[in-house]
Parts: sequence; structure tokens; C-alpha cells
Amino acid sequence: MNGLYTIDETAKLYTIDETAKLIVSGKNLLLAGDETLLQELPPGRWIGGTSPYFIGAHGGVMTSSRIFVTVLPEEVVDISTHLYDESELPELASNGPENGFTFLIIPAFTSIHRSFAENVHNYPRIFERPLLGWVAGVALEDIRTIRPKVFDGRTGKSSAVRAAAVHARLKDHVAAEVGIVNLFCQGSGPEITVERPAFSCRDVYINGDRTNFAAYILNNKIDARLPLVADYYGAMVNVSVREIDLLTCEVNFYAPLFPDVIYRFASPIDDYEAAFSREIQKVRGTPAVSVNCILNYVYGRLEGKRTGGLVGPITFGEIAYRLLNQTLVYMILRRA
Repeated sequence: MNGLYTIDETAKLYTIDETAKLIVSGKNLLLAGDETLLQELPPGRWIGGTSPYFIGAHGGVMTSSRIFVTVLPEEVVDISTHLYDESELPELASNGPENGFTFLIIPAFTSIHRSFAENVHNYPRIFERPLLGWVAGVALEDIRTIRPKVFDGRTGKSSAVRAAAVHARLKDHVAAEVGIVNLFCQGSGPEITVERPAFSCRDVYINGDRTNFAAYILNNKIDARLPLVADYYGAMVNVSVREIDLLTCEVNFYAPLFPDVIYRFASPIDDYEAAFSREIQKVRGTPAVSVNCILNYVYGRLEGKRTGGLVGPITFGEIAYRLLNQTLVYMILRRA
């Protein structure tokens, strides 16, 4: 099986006029950009989400004057788009084509963001059909004042509370493969567990002893830029610290922690750019779609730096069947 085409030919930053021309031409598109740009685009075969951060051809960049456009290839023979509310989201996988994939964009820090993260593993058929996507955001300095949004280009509607999805049908004998590049692995620190699923917590169990987590992190001088990592039968899944609230003594996360899962803080990464280059060399084939985490962008100082040649929006969470943090998620189309 071989990758079908090169991402650099189909995914890059465009002006609003260039993007509009692609839409009018009938292309199937995945878009990311500033709300003011996305809301001016004509209706067509696209969905989008807000983000001002991208990995472009020349590396990481923050811009509100360009739209990151991913053109879905000719192997995608048909698409449908939909804005899902929280009650509809469990039907996400069932609504997808038998041979294809679903691409989902969720606005960050919303009820539907939380609901998806905590419940997606119970959705019918969710692991039977390829699902990937990202969490829309805004400039970091605007998180408390501006709401992220998603767009359904077919209807021209946008939403700050619903999720936008593309259900894409592929040609016969072509299959979508979703992959993850995670630079982190569990460190050698103590086991950390929680009592209930939550995006925030006050107390956790450290090697079985109930402990205030904020105090534990501060007292032990732990680098909170490192995610908590769970080992799911060899697959490393990150949960990243969003903030430590000293007033409430709570720790807030970008994804939920789950009970009956053992977490440890990750081992540190010395050189993000070099680490991405090493890991991406292990990817067999050329990804058609790629999204990378805002925390990798900030902590790895990726502005002006490339991530092994992969390009795409910088996100506030990545989706590969479930919500992920501090990862790069990609999709490869393969011909049997």
C-alpha cells in the first residue's frame, strides 16, 4: 500500500480571495483561520474552524490575514457537512460512509468539547470508521474574551457551541489511515490516578495517597509544560495542564483525566524540532491532512520552524478517534 499524494501540493496558506476561488471551483476543503476571514467566504463544499496559528511551508507562523487550506484529493468522491449539537454527536460515526472518513472540528472550552472528550468512547461504531480532526481556538491572549467558532460552508452557518463535520466517501480500494506523532512517553515519576473523569481536579492519588495536585506540582517543582501520559497498551496518550489555579487550588486540563487509568508526568524533550523530525521519519507514506497542538507550538518554540515537512493548523486539541493533547495527528490515504 502506498501514499497517494504530497501534502505540500494540497495544503498551504492562502489569501481570502484565493480561498474563495477554490470554493467557487467546487473543491472539497478543510479551512482554518480568523473568524473575520471565514465568515466572508462564499458557501461551498467546506468546513472550517478558528485558529491564528499554523505550520506553513516555511515553518510556524501566527497570522490573521491568511487562511490555511487543505484541499481534499480526487480520491474523495463525495462529502456531506453537518453542524452537530451535543445531543446529535453520538451519531457521528454512524452517519459516516462505509468507506471513507469523518473530519470533525469542535470549538474549545465548550460543553460539546467536554461532552465529546468524556463520552466519545461510548459512541456507536466510533472505532469502526476513521475519525480525526481538531479543536478550534483563538489567539492565546484572547482566550478569555473571544469564543472559538466552527463553520459549515455548505449552509454558511457558524457556531460557538456546535461541532462541524465532514463525512467524506472515498473511491473503492482507497482507505483512510489515522496516525499520531507523540513525542512524549511516561517518565519515571509516581503513579497518578483520579476518582472521576474531569477537565479539572483538586485532589488526586499519588501512589495511592490522596494529595492536592496543585500543591504537589508546585512543591516538587514539576515542569507543568510536560503532559500527563497514560499508557493504553503501548499507545501513549497525553493530557496537558492548562493552568494551575492558586485561588481554588485546582489544576485545569485541555482534556479529561479518567479513573482506572494510571498517569505519570512525561519525560522532558530537549529539542522539539529534532524530535519531530525523528518521529515523522517513522511515518510510512505522505499524510494528506496534518494538525499539531498549540502547546507543541509554544513550548517547542515552533515559530519559523518546520515539523518534518508536515503542514497544517495549530490546534487546541487534536482528534484521532478521541481527544488528544500535545500530539500531531495525520491521515494517510492508501490504495490497497
